[in-house]
Amino acid sequence: MSVKIRMRRMGAKNDMSFRVVATDSRSPRDGRYLELLGWYDPEKKGENFGLKLDRIEYWKSKGAIISDTVKSLLRKAKKAGK
Repeated sequence: MSVKIRMRRMGAKNDMSFRVVATDSRSPRDGRYLELLGWYDPEKKGENFGLKLDRIEYWKSKGAIISDTVKSLLRKAKKAGK
């Protein structure tokens, strides 16, 4: 089983938000996940995301593949010093 760290879409049709999750790569985008790792709300001003960096590092050490969007959020989090 290969694990991916990716976004899971939540919310209504024109009011979406996202959760960052560790999931089996074979599961659908909004399907079952292994662990909730954070959130992202593109509509919110200011601080619009939160990540559990220690748990993301744990999954990376186990060989998890990180999506490009989550990599972008990680760069922002590290730049902000979270």
